[in-house]
Amino acid sequence: MTRHVTDDERRARLVTRHRLAPHTRTDDVVAISDDLVGLHSTDPVTVYLSAAARMVTPSLGPVDAALHTDRTLLRHHAMRRTLWVFGRGHAALAHHAATVDVAAVQRRDLLRQAAAAGHDDPEAWYADAADQVLAVLTERGPTAARDVAKALPELAAQRLVLPGGGPQPAHTRVLLVLGFEGRVLRTRPLGTWVNGQYRWAAADAWVPGGIGPAPDPDGDARRAAAAGLARAHLRAFGPVRRDDLKWWAGWTVATTTRALADVGAVEVTLDGGDTGFLLPDDLDPVPDPGPSVALLPSLDPSTMGWKARGWYLEAYSGSVR
Repeated sequence: MTRHVTDDERRARLVTRHRLAPHTRTDDVVAISDDLVGLHSTDPVTVYLSAAARMVTPSLGPVDAALHTDRTLLRHHAMRRTLWVFGRGHAALAHHAATVDVAAVQRRDLLRQAAAAGHDDPEAWYADAADQVLAVLTERGPTAARDVAKALPELAAQRLVLPGGGPQPAHTRVLLVLGFEGRVLRTRPLGTWVNGQYRWAAADAWVPGGIGPAPDPDGDARRAAAAGLARAHLRAFGPVRRDDLKWWAGWTVATTTRALADVGAVEVTLDGGDTGFLLPDDLDPVPDPGPSVALLPSLDPSTMGWKARGWYLEAYSGSVR
């Protein structure tokens, strides 16, 4: 018989899995990030406030230490070209399952811009520019883009024109593409914790092994990574509809369907007649965690894990698209 998951149980799962009930909270900020797969970092404040909402003793210090001292959390572009903060295991999964596709598009765009700027061999130009930037970061450690420009004035003087935008210094575009490729990482902000401009570091110098290896280097690494990312998402957000996972990961229908099959996802019915998916070892009912209230920041993972959220609050109807 097909398992049915009511909206009430979905809310109970959310509150429990996302550490929103008082008895589920922890001061382990890596565990918080891992339990949510990752923390949205497009708004730098969200990272700290999302963690604080789930801590026993809310504090900025543990988040800052994990990001910049212990380096157990990494900031990296991934699903839907969104900037995230991940534990190292999820950073590697997200990179190989999602970021590599974004990086390929960004690299092609950069090469087209370099060709339009008059470079006869855009591939060779990018390889040389990347080597120059990485040499500066390796020598100096975490460095602001403006200081990379001072160290590489010839590169910084070159201008690349973005579609629909104005000219941009070449070194900033090179840094961005290196970031998508996982070869550089954003480190400390230039100002306080609310600042969205960061210093850059060579990934291998910032953390041993950089962004982390593919989960299955001898097989289909991207398929293995997609399965790992889907498993993490279902653990945190399940039950999810196929369209929820597709939207969240920024995948095609084919990649989403294959990832669900690879993790053995089990179909369940949801209130409203939709079909959702749970992991095969996560089919038992979840008890009501009791009443709780949490104040969450904009772009908190608990509000961004599903495409359709009509079940999210009992008094809310409809869906956010």
